[in-house]
Amino acid sequence: MAFPVLSKLRHLLRLTRKVHSSKRLLCAGDIKDEKGRPSTCRVFSGIQPTGVPHLGNYLGALENWVSLQHQYPSVLYSIVDLHSITQPQDPSQLRQNILDMAASLLACGIDPERAILFQQSQVPEHAELSWVLSCLTSMPRLRHLPQWKMKSKQKNEGSVGLYTYPVLQAADILLYRSTHVPVGEDQVQHLELAQDLARIFNRQYGEMFPEPKALLSTTRKVKSLREPSAKMSKSDPYSMATISITDAPDVITLKIRRAVTDFISEVTYDPDQRPGVSNLVMVHAAVVGISVQEAVSQARGLDTGAYKKVVAEAVIQRLTPIREEIHRLRSDMAYLETVLKQGNHKARELAAPVLAQVRQRVGFC
Repeated sequence: MAFPVLSKLRHLLRLTRKVHSSKRLLCAGDIKDEKGRPSTCRVFSGIQPTGVPHLGNYLGALENWVSLQHQYPSVLYSIVDLHSITQPQDPSQLRQNILDMAASLLACGIDPERAILFQQSQVPEHAELSWVLSCLTSMPRLRHLPQWKMKSKQKNEGSVGLYTYPVLQAADILLYRSTHVPVGEDQVQHLELAQDLARIFNRQYGEMFPEPKALLSTTRKVKSLREPSAKMSKSDPYSMATISITDAPDVITLKIRRAVTDFISEVTYDPDQRPGVSNLVMVHAAVVGISVQEAVSQARGLDTGAYKKVVAEAVIQRLTPIREEIHRLRSDMAYLETVLKQGNHKARELAAPVLAQVRQRVGFC
């Protein structure tokens, strides 16, 4: 009786090796040229330097970043170290985390010839524009943003930096006159603040900033392997809950084998009733590049134990080249520093004239 299952498993493993690299993004308001391509659009996004990203970061954001650099004529990706110090940081660890994040982004496919990859703190125009925008923002507006509510409760009280960092986020976006921002659903309200501030500034000082639009990924959030009601997170106290993109194959296999599922052996997709199994289906579909319906169809005849092996193999196939490239880049810190230095210079070339106009309109010049 075991032979049909093993045959099915081998067939499914072969199918998982076929990866579709293109992901469609939901994009409202694209400006097209005469050939139907985005023309005057500019994409901006940032990521905190919290070390090596996990599988949720990769599938939910970084994979889309790679696609966007091929779709848009102007793309900027920032390692937002100014944001990171809203929480206590060890300076030496932060310096290493910045380089580790640069290595991770490059290994995932960010091309510094197609996208500007830079370190936020090395472009001082971010902080100055943030101050100008903070003077256009009310305290009640910031108080109702979801992350302030969540993080301030965790710490009983939050810092001024934590309270105002959504304004710095808005400055990050508007400083480059960005038209599109890839965001998750939990960041939409923060993007709305950037849209509001663009309107307020334009109304008070004259038209200058476009209202940035959201690029929402079609990939669902990857959930914790141990608590599938919560998203995958580096801060999860359970080491088995999160897959790092540098995890070795045996570690990935162990984590997925121990992933929480349920007592039903059949593989189905029902996030409300079967969150653990549905999370595995979503991960499988995302790393292979198929729909969740197709993933479920391919898993027909397998129980959840056998299906976990399929998912683990698919994740390993996807992450192994990335892990190996990160290790290679970590051994060449001079190259990483050069990439960031060049990106910083390019970002400042774009940021400086925008801030000069802001200063003139506000009355500083």
